[in-house]
Amino acid sequence: MTATHPRPAAATPVQGGRGTPVDPHRWPDVASPPRASRVRRATAAAVVRRALHRLPLRVRFADGETVGLGGPLVEVHDPDAFHGRIGARGLIGFGESYMAGEWDAPDLVGALTVLAANAARLVPAPLQRLRGLWHQRQPAAGRNTPEGARDNISSHYDLSNDLFALFLDDTLSYSSAVFPVFPARRESLAAAQQRKIDRLLDLAEVGDGTRLLEIGTGWGELALRAAARGADVTSLTLSREQRDRALARAREAGLADRIRVELRDYREEKGTYDAIVSVEMIEAVGAEFWPVYFRTLDERLAPGGRAALQAITMPHDRMLAARHTHTWIQKYVFPGGLIPSTDAMEDTVRDHTGLCVARRDGFGAHYAETLRLWRERFTERADEVDALGFDETFRRLWTFYLAYSEAGFRAAYLDVQQYLFTKEGPAR
Repeated sequence: MTATHPRPAAATPVQGGRGTPVDPHRWPDVASPPRASRVRRATAAAVVRRALHRLPLRVRFADGETVGLGGPLVEVHDPDAFHGRIGARGLIGFGESYMAGEWDAPDLVGALTVLAANAARLVPAPLQRLRGLWHQRQPAAGRNTPEGARDNISSHYDLSNDLFALFLDDTLSYSSAVFPVFPARRESLAAAQQRKIDRLLDLAEVGDGTRLLEIGTGWGELALRAAARGADVTSLTLSREQRDRALARAREAGLADRIRVELRDYREEKGTYDAIVSVEMIEAVGAEFWPVYFRTLDERLAPGGRAALQAITMPHDRMLAARHTHTWIQKYVFPGGLIPSTDAMEDTVRDHTGLCVARRDGFGAHYAETLRLWRERFTERADEVDALGFDETFRRLWTFYLAYSEAGFRAAYLDVQQYLFTKEGPAR
């Protein structure tokens, strides 16, 4: 996955649907719309228009035609390219069409929320059975083998620490916060992230002398707060940029003697721990490796140990439908990723481990607010994103990614959970 790399070799840009410059070297599938057959293009146009007539949207095409029941506005600047991309690549084409500037929405989150809330009925049932004709299969290169996982993680998290710092808060936390009140205020985000972390540490009963394993370091905030409680922390990551920043923060905080950050796959860890914490890492594991992931938690926990996880989830039926499909998010943002369902996780724990599900709390509305704050800051700092070497197509990609994710939570298509798993044995 190289599509999101910030500084490839220069190439002559081509124009998107409304003058958006698209670098064909950096974004080949965006710069060159796929050649959909006349039948596919016509079928896509018919399906799209049929769906729009029943949705609370207002979609205005370049010729002035407007369809929909009213609601957030979507402006399609290049209908032929728009329908052609959807006809050739389904929802991947829908996202690439936005990246190319072929459609826009003044309230992008509002428009995508309508689509997310109606995702299950956008395509007529007879055509859903032909899903395989439109949707690509996941590429073998995206499998989260130990080597593949390193490549997948690096493609996103090693983009640039400076990029993430532009829109995250001072804790550099890249997962859902927990807010005391809604609507969330930007100045409350850091405290809300620390509240989330403290809830997880409390669930795992992390305190003075706890041997803690963290799977997925991020930029180190959880390790810092655990070490400040007196825990001895081993944190695993596959991102060199995140490891460097986390270690620097540990030194600055005077906690380097309590925190070890290892460039190590979770499958390679051999230690024994009183507690394990993992925040929104399971989404990067891949369905075929969920049993290995949860067995690792079981094997690494000492008897009486506790594991606290935070995980994005989706409805089980939607997860099954998406499980073998290559999506826009996988292609451009999180290669190899798959959001699990609560059923899938709990069934895996039951069938492959001796762990017990002791608690589960959902708080999807908090993620919608977290994403809104990130998106607003990312948008406001577009010039600084550009100064880091990221072009306009990248900015549209990330705007779409953040808005698409926020819409998923606002429509309750997505949720986020904090889990507590316990292992039988003598109390610590």
